Amino acid sequence: MNENATNRGNATTTRPALDRTFSVAPMMDWTTRDYRAFARCLTRRALLYTEMVTTGAILHGSPRERFLGYDAVEHPLALQLGGSDPGELAECAAIAEAWGYDEVNLNVGCPSDRVQNNLIGACLMGYPDKVAEAVAAMRRAVSIPVTVKCRIGIDDQDEDADLERFIDRVADAGCDTFIVHARKAWLQGLSPKENRDVPPLNYPRIYRLKAQHPELHIGINGGIKTLEACRGHLDAGADSVMIGREAYQNPWLLADVDSTLYGVEPPATSRHEAARAFRPYVMERLAEGVKLNHITRHLLGLFQGCAGGRRFRRYLSESAHKEGAGISVYDDAIGLVDERRLAEPARERA
Repeated sequence: MNENATNRGNATTTRPALDRTFSVAPMMDWTTRDYRAFARCLTRRALLYTEMVTTGAILHGSPRERFLGYDAVEHPLALQLGGSDPGELAECAAIAEAWGYDEVNLNVGCPSDRVQNNLIGACLMGYPDKVAEAVAAMRRAVSIPVTVKCRIGIDDQDEDADLERFIDRVADAGCDTFIVHARKAWLQGLSPKENRDVPPLNYPRIYRLKAQHPELHIGINGGIKTLEACRGHLDAGADSVMIGREAYQNPWLLADVDSTLYGVEPPATSRHEAARAFRPYVMERLAEGVKLNHITRHLLGLFQGCAGGRRFRRYLSESAHKEGAGISVYDDAIGLVDERRLAEPARERA
């Protein structure tokens, strides 16, 4: 990484124009700053999202760096906020802009009981006026884009009428970009994990939503696992695609994003090249006092399906958490996968 300083923000910083064609979904405990920095060794063009950060954490947590810190190489980068109070969301959006984020996204899709109790996440789909008020306040506070990530509905809502009502109301408040998870969220009776798999996917509903609102940017999310599927959704009418778990568990998928969806050369042409490119960042974070396993846990799937991949994963899992584990552990783990024997035809197209 040649841009290694933490970006503490400046509202006047020149930001790259956002191309939302492909993004990596915000995922709690997964899309940390270390994962995002590693993702940049695989794709320069994908839009990256933080984990959801609540307004309370930003306004009352300390140090703020813990919740908002990132490496400059992560741009383009969006901060996802969790909250419902318009004033608090507006204040946090302004803070995000001052820290240099390229977008602020409001979470209206998380089904967890804990966030429901604080009127955060998917439950807000039942309060379109409140979401609209929050979006309007955020837009008044910042010049960067304010976007919404939501579901196609919750519980017994009508996937057509209620979703249309929600989109219309929030769009009237000034939001022109929605990333829609193509499943309902069942707030009663299903766990957050079950809500990622049990409710059926309804991709055609997203295509119809875009057809009904050509003036809006409508992105699609949920159950997407390959770049071929991404192209299919784009061809079917979605403006953009967002991949979550697959991009984390099988990070090498990201190595083809730039060439396949943007028509530009990727930053790495092999897994070893990506691992070597990430090494200076690992050393910087270790020097800051970050434990090795907190960084390398995001790389466990890098050599998935490769000879030596299991040894790589096992060695990091067993060694990186030990007291004093340093860069030599990282190097030894990579050395367990013989680069000369690694067969990677055309980067194993996704």
